[in-house]
Amino acid sequence: MKNTERMIEYMLKIREDIEKEMGKVIIDQKDIIQKLIIALFSGGHTLIIGVPGLAKTLIVNTLAEILNLRFSRIQFTPDLMPSDITGTDIIQEEPEAGKRKFVFIKGPIFANIVLADEINRAPPKTQSALLQAMQEYEVTQGGKTYKIELPFTVVATQNPIEQEGTYPLPEAQLDRFMFSLNIDYPNFEDEVKIIKEKTTSIVPPVKKIIKKEKLVEFYSVIRDVPVSEEVIKVAVQCGKMSRPSYSTIPEVKKYVNWGVSPRAVQYLVIGAKAKSLLDGRPTPSLKDLASLIHPVFDHRVVTNFVAEADGINAHLVVEKIKKVVMRKE
Repeated sequence: MKNTERMIEYMLKIREDIEKEMGKVIIDQKDIIQKLIIALFSGGHTLIIGVPGLAKTLIVNTLAEILNLRFSRIQFTPDLMPSDITGTDIIQEEPEAGKRKFVFIKGPIFANIVLADEINRAPPKTQSALLQAMQEYEVTQGGKTYKIELPFTVVATQNPIEQEGTYPLPEAQLDRFMFSLNIDYPNFEDEVKIIKEKTTSIVPPVKKIIKKEKLVEFYSVIRDVPVSEEVIKVAVQCGKMSRPSYSTIPEVKKYVNWGVSPRAVQYLVIGAKAKSLLDGRPTPSLKDLASLIHPVFDHRVVTNFVAEADGINAHLVVEKIKKVVMRKE
């Protein structure tokens, strides 16, 4: 019990220290930072949707620096090839043996935090180069499999404005992302502060908080968090209610083609476990589920043409599911 209490106190302090250091560089965006921390500590991947200039790259880069993680940024473009992400085999001379051999040169995917910038600008073949790495933590090239060192997380960004020359992410790839987060413009006071601080030559230094080996331990610590039968059943019911063939919610039957997968329900529960620990609590509550259902479900619920005609999006459908299933929350 004492060990559990110490771990809870330790993770709460880690979260507070990270947020304090992030606050030196990033103004506002507290909700985005908190959910990125939850995903990172859970071993999940995150999709961030927002217009250019909202510090998406700076947030991810700063988080990697604070956690002492190797950071890699991949700019997705129409001519980007899968090997530009995963790496490629090159011929290398062996002068002593008088032979040549293929040597695998690792690509930028071999990092701890990988920023896939504007992921929807690359064609599906290139986007799919991330799938194996995101799911299996490994890359296969030339018949050989190469492990990716943990901790490992992919943070992808998307611009919601420009649609010309973009390729929508397939549902199979969207399902690999634990969270989908929408980053919005700062309010007036925060933007004034941003302009003041970012138009000077002063760059505040940030401290490194923990070693990456400790971060890997959190993967299993979070999964070992006890969770009540009620929370599990409510999470499963949320997933079930998103599927038209099962749901009793009229909006789901009318507007949804496909609901969320069991993987989404797993992510919802794992995220709730991580949130409870990072908030200093030993077990997740229904409020934790309610706070995470949108980032977990919104990008997985596939609406139909009727929804588009009626101006209904996945967020509104998920909000209805949340209200029906979690009445008290």
